[in-house]
Amino acid sequence: MADGTTSSIAAAKLRSFVERIEKLEFEKSELAADIREVYAEAKGNGFDTKIMRQIIKLRKMEEPDRREQDELLDLYRQALEV
Repeated sequence: MADGTTSSIAAAKLRSFVERIEKLEFEKSELAADIREVYAEAKGNGFDTKIMRQIIKLRKMEEPDRREQDELLDLYRQALEV
């Protein structure tokens, strides 16, 4: 009997985890749609969304990492005379 109870408890926990993940995945897709709408609105107001995405990526980075990336980009530009 204890083995059946253990199995049902494990199944209930598993179901709980799966349902929580499914809920979060749904919320994530809703947020992605909201983000697309904001980008569309920005584009409609004349902003370049590719540049906005780059700015957002840079803002997520730590300052030392951003500085290193800028230095490497400058070095590559110089090497390629761009």
